[in-house]
Amino acid sequence: MLHLINKHVREIEISGIRKVANIVANDPSIVNFTIGQPDFATPEPIIQAGIRSLQEKKTGYTHNAGLLDLRKAIASFVDRKYGLHYEPDGEILVTVGASEALDIAFRTILDEGSEVILPAPVYPAYEPLIRLCGAVPVFIDTRESGFKLNAEMIRAKLTDKTRCVLLPYPSNPCGAILKEDELQDIASLLREKDVFILSDEIYSELTYGTAHRSIASFPGMREKTIVINGLSKSHAMTGWRVGFILTPKYLLEEMIKIHVYNTVCATSASQYASLAALKTDLPEADRMIEEYQKRRDYVYDRVTSMGLPVERPDGSFYAFPSIEKTGMSSEEFTHKMIREAKVAVIPGSAFSTYGEGYIRISYANSMDNLKEGLDRMEQFLAKMNV
Repeated sequence: MLHLINKHVREIEISGIRKVANIVANDPSIVNFTIGQPDFATPEPIIQAGIRSLQEKKTGYTHNAGLLDLRKAIASFVDRKYGLHYEPDGEILVTVGASEALDIAFRTILDEGSEVILPAPVYPAYEPLIRLCGAVPVFIDTRESGFKLNAEMIRAKLTDKTRCVLLPYPSNPCGAILKEDELQDIASLLREKDVFILSDEIYSELTYGTAHRSIASFPGMREKTIVINGLSKSHAMTGWRVGFILTPKYLLEEMIKIHVYNTVCATSASQYASLAALKTDLPEADRMIEEYQKRRDYVYDRVTSMGLPVERPDGSFYAFPSIEKTGMSSEEFTHKMIREAKVAVIPGSAFSTYGEGYIRISYANSMDNLKEGLDRMEQFLAKMNV
């Protein structure tokens, strides 16, 4: 009865990230550079807040949009950090991770045949969510622009079917960020057009040298922008599954309909833990960012010394070097290195066809792991005379 299953579901595939990660997950001999998950534990004050909520039997449903105190904390956090002003009651929605936030955002704004412009290479979860809506992803090749989408690229792809432009910066897998002048150009192009902007800012706290700026903070952009963020990366809370949407009331009123029928509300204990994460600037979170920058510098220097071209990451915790000189496809290279060097990375082809010829290295790893894995990778390349 396979033919009775939704055609959009049948046409999508499991993420290329998960395919590789699942292959190596149970082999401790492999140095694993695959998953974008902080290797730090969730800071203790956050854990204790979650535990207290359980001990105090705060285990029921919360408000569908999330605890009001948490929404107030989110509003204060993004105001202080990014100059974004959203009302806790009516313009902020707490979701089950940024993944649910992306799903309900797309389902709210897209119709069959709508087009979504997005940069490539790009995180692989966007395309399936777009296609599940019957909409069409329109990829823009950013390999020659430092993996950055710009206004001229967008202008060339705009049609009367364009419903949304996706800005996933800081970038997974490339580590690129958009600076103020680049965002200003995009804002000037789209301000008067009936096009939504979906700004995935989940890595907004993980930038090195240049503070994150949201396109929603530019004049005239707030009313058409959906900001996605969360705590998974910034506070090492991947398993707590807390994300949030910030968007004008007219949009949130529609999004919450999907959220209510989909999940009712985010997990209560996770929400209380998130409240503790946002109430104060935790020194543990700052130390994580400092450590990521050290790792970024180390990985960049090591990969460059191996002769692999790579853009210096300005954000997130990924490096995306080219392996084109090996003459191998990214999947061939990845599986050969797993077998022969016991090092696992993600093939660039997982991030669209425009990622072919690259690999993604996650430096959300200890310095010991990074040194061991990159030593093995260097020896592997030397054996191939690269």
